[in-house]
Amino acid sequence: MMCLDKMDKRPALNKYISITDFKDFYWLKSELQEFCKKHKIPSTGAKIELAKSIEEYLLTGKIQTKKRTKALSTFNWQTEDLSLETIITDSYKNSENVRAFFKKHIGSSFKFNVGWMNWIKENTGKTLQDAIDAYHCKKLAKGPKTIAPQFEFNAYMKACKKEFPSLSHQEVVKMWNTKRTMRGQKVFEKTDLAFLESK
Repeated sequence: MMCLDKMDKRPALNKYISITDFKDFYWLKSELQEFCKKHKIPSTGAKIELAKSIEEYLLTGKIQTKKRTKALSTFNWQTEDLSLETIITDSYKNSENVRAFFKKHIGSSFKFNVGWMNWIKENTGKTLQDAIDAYHCKKLAKGPKTIAPQFEFNAYMKACKKEFPSLSHQEVVKMWNTKRTMRGQKVFEKTDLAFLESK
């Protein structure tokens, strides 16, 4: 049986935390936002963006400012005519217009996937041709998939219910709440059932 008292406890999220501890533990978006506000770091945006800004601050002490290009932000991804030369803007949306474009150039098997969508968010300024090239590269790449922080709970829940469908939602949440305080990847393991025996 796993001894919960001996688990590596999650440290406090403050400016003295090591970069290793910050990356090894799970943080709620609200915790990241609170840290950012306290240290005058931009606190808006996706969870993955907040984490990157905090990592930069912990490593260098510098505050990463958000780069916005107002001219690009007005591009409407739902109605504009798209071409291979179209620039990816910070207002990018996975609209039906975009889906139709990629199906035309990639094929009917095209599907949005998390890894590729993250690539697009991180590569504003590149073209839709670059995005298509990246899509093919990611399809061919081998190795385990990395789950974006904002989807870790959903992936944990899905894996747990697949393995043990009789578990209630509350039981899975209890295991997750313990798992997320631990160091390392937040993926479901059979040994997590021991968390249900803890108080």
